[in-house]
Amino acid sequence: MVRGADTGTKGHRMGGGRDEPDPGEYAAELSQIDALNQREAVAQAIDGRRADRPGPALGPEADPDGSRTTSRSRDTLLLGAGHAVAVAETLDDILKVLSRLHAPDFQLDGQAVFGVTGKFLNALGEHGFRPGGIDRTFRMPLTTHYPAVEVVRTGRAVYLESPEEYRRRFPATYPLSARKGRLSWAFLPLVTAGRINGVWLAGFRSPVAFTADERTLLAQAARLVAQGLERASTGEAELALSHGLRMSMANDGPSFPGISLATRYLPAGGGLVVGGDWFDSIELPNGRLAVVIGDVQGHDVHAAGLMAQLRTAVHAYASEGHRPDAVLSRASRFLSALDEDRFATCIYLEADPTTGILRIARAGHPHPVLRMPDGTCVIKHIDGGLPLGLLPGEDDYPVSVLKLHDGETMLLCTDGLIETGGHDMYSGWARVRDALSPGPGSDLEAMADRLLRAVSGPLPEHDQDRPITLNEDDIALLLLRRDGGVPKPDVPERRLVLTITQDRAQGVSEMRTELKALLHDWASPDQIDTAVLLASELLGNVLVHTDQAAAFTATVSGELGSRVLRVEVTDRGDELPHQRAPGEMASSGRGLVLLDILSDQWSVRPEPEGKTVWFSVEEAAGRHA
Repeated sequence: MVRGADTGTKGHRMGGGRDEPDPGEYAAELSQIDALNQREAVAQAIDGRRADRPGPALGPEADPDGSRTTSRSRDTLLLGAGHAVAVAETLDDILKVLSRLHAPDFQLDGQAVFGVTGKFLNALGEHGFRPGGIDRTFRMPLTTHYPAVEVVRTGRAVYLESPEEYRRRFPATYPLSARKGRLSWAFLPLVTAGRINGVWLAGFRSPVAFTADERTLLAQAARLVAQGLERASTGEAELALSHGLRMSMANDGPSFPGISLATRYLPAGGGLVVGGDWFDSIELPNGRLAVVIGDVQGHDVHAAGLMAQLRTAVHAYASEGHRPDAVLSRASRFLSALDEDRFATCIYLEADPTTGILRIARAGHPHPVLRMPDGTCVIKHIDGGLPLGLLPGEDDYPVSVLKLHDGETMLLCTDGLIETGGHDMYSGWARVRDALSPGPGSDLEAMADRLLRAVSGPLPEHDQDRPITLNEDDIALLLLRRDGGVPKPDVPERRLVLTITQDRAQGVSEMRTELKALLHDWASPDQIDTAVLLASELLGNVLVHTDQAAAFTATVSGELGSRVLRVEVTDRGDELPHQRAPGEMASSGRGLVLLDILSDQWSVRPEPEGKTVWFSVEEAAGRHA
């Protein structure tokens, strides 16, 4: 990985007619603004009060190069306003925050927000107009020749630099604004999820030329208003759903000896508390640990709802004992049935704490990163398939097998950690590496905090000369480290494996002979007869009720006198066996009844293709009897 460009919030040059992002331009300015002053200024803006003492300079007197200082100060305040917008509860609070952009040469003192409902334009909020200036019962058909209607119709902003231009372009509706005392107007679209949901009106008491720099500043402010409008329109039930989902992910997962986990979730700036990103850790029935991380397309309530259902489905499939590829295949079909228009990326990882073996399946998700004990970080390229739910039927997810050595850490994350701040996958991975490499690998929590600080802050005091970044996408990350000192149990074991096909029924007789030989020194002869009987019943069920071959496995493990026999019969048939209560004269149907009565444990385990029926017999139980 190669070191990428420094990250930061997109600032903009305000001189020379340029409007391209310049993340480093205002670093010196940011370092001079006292954090306390910023917090007080934002609080005063929300409360509608002005500070008694001067804040950051907004006029030309602050610098001989007056216009440049004014522009830079406004951009700096816009960054601070972004944080306030993310926590504001009402649209009125949003507009009060943006009124801080008022300056002698930029007299923004009148704002209104119009929403689109059906075929009408409605007033949703205002700030700075005298009472009666903007009536909240305002309702205008979308056929009216009005600047805000033109914005909705064309998707482009409308800038009116003078009353004469307003009267010339919109003569029918100019009287609505003629007596408000404004000399310039800007109408900008409010876009949410690629759709225009409203229009922001900014009115000025002094003429504004609306240069490219001024238009860039207004476009950034409109983006904050759009975020606030989305948040204000989110009902209490939707917010409760989001909070509940986030709390469910905040709960600690299962703790495993030999494996340490650290997780983080950071929602996008503004809008919902949680979107489509998720992670989970699951205790598997085979004594292993599964971790999963995924990202459902979108950042709305619908994405959050789909995420909750998909997360539950993946957890259920994993708990049933399915392999990683089978979990993702089933999850893909599940998502397709829920919503054909949404897809999700995902990584499912199954870890064996005793050996460090990882089995990984990937569905269109960013590759994991491996951190070695000396801090070296490398991207582990994992074979994968298409995102979940993208093309039903195309759900082939190959399983990659890796070994995690003592002290090594694996990072799984969503693309928000990589791309926030204008980075692409290449430079974003370099930034992740630079945050992941330093420091000891023993403190996973500090490592996770360091990754988030590198992306979105808050910044440490010694690094306040860097721009503040608002993450534009949800961020979910999971760190998994293998700890040393977990010995692998050394259990004596003997095993018998057979395959019995439909055309070799005599294989059942051969199985009985070989199973008796496997149990030649078993303590209880009655248990040997029981095991042979139950194994014959399981094989007979496959040969009689399916057209599949049967894979037979018998394993004896443990110390002499306290051993356990486990017998498994696997076939590729879809139908699961059901326990019945046969009558006295019935000629079949007693297999599972015998299994339930005579074995110590038994169950049915779904497989990626087919099923496995198993039972176990404990030597100690027969010896005591």
